[in-house]
Amino acid sequence: MTFQAETSAIDTVTDGVMQVLSDNKWVGQNEFAIETALREALANAIRHGCKLDPTKRVQCCVTCDESGEVLIVVRDPGTGFDVSAVPDPTSAQNKVKSSGRGVFLINELMDEVRYADEGREIHMRKTGKPRV
Repeated sequence: MTFQAETSAIDTVTDGVMQVLSDNKWVGQNEFAIETALREALANAIRHGCKLDPTKRVQCCVTCDESGEVLIVVRDPGTGFDVSAVPDPTSAQNKVKSSGRGVFLINELMDEVRYADEGREIHMRKTGKPRV
């Protein structure tokens, strides 16, 4: 799905993705982790990639297979970023900052996270139980 870069779209897109997982009988115990990581990725795309410009569009794609694996891809049209340059939010000087935890949180919640297209695209993978 493609949507306008507005923070108000985060709930709608997240609900849509979670519905796709439900419709496909994805039965992991990781719904909270997926939903939280997705919300963070969408917020980052809107805030950082699109600079809160509602004329820009964000793409989100979700796939789930019979083995229980879920892949979510979020893409923005921004300039990208170097994930290795993101400060560690657990270091003493960053613990009191009010932002900067999204990338860390996504990495903690998902089984695999990788970035493509110079940081304009995030691939988040989570494994649950096979379909029944």
